[in-house]
Amino acid sequence: MASLNIKSGDQVEVIELPPYIKTADPMPMLRSSSVITLGEKGIILNPRPAGYWAIRFTQGAFLLESKYFQVIS
Repeated sequence: MASLNIKSGDQVEVIELPPYIKTADPMPMLRSSSVITLGEKGIILNPRPAGYWAIRFTQGAFLLESKYFQVIS
């Protein structure tokens, strides 16, 4: 499974946009996925429950499942 190779500090690229996106705040909010773009790069902050990863983008930190991004070497 690819998610086993993901660690904090890894740079990732969005390869598919989810229908909506959740903020990585202490009290997460749903936002339109238009706050990020296909191909946008971010940094992994940490793993979260239910297979999500907190990722820092220029517009803020959001939660994404690993199927929506790939690690950049």
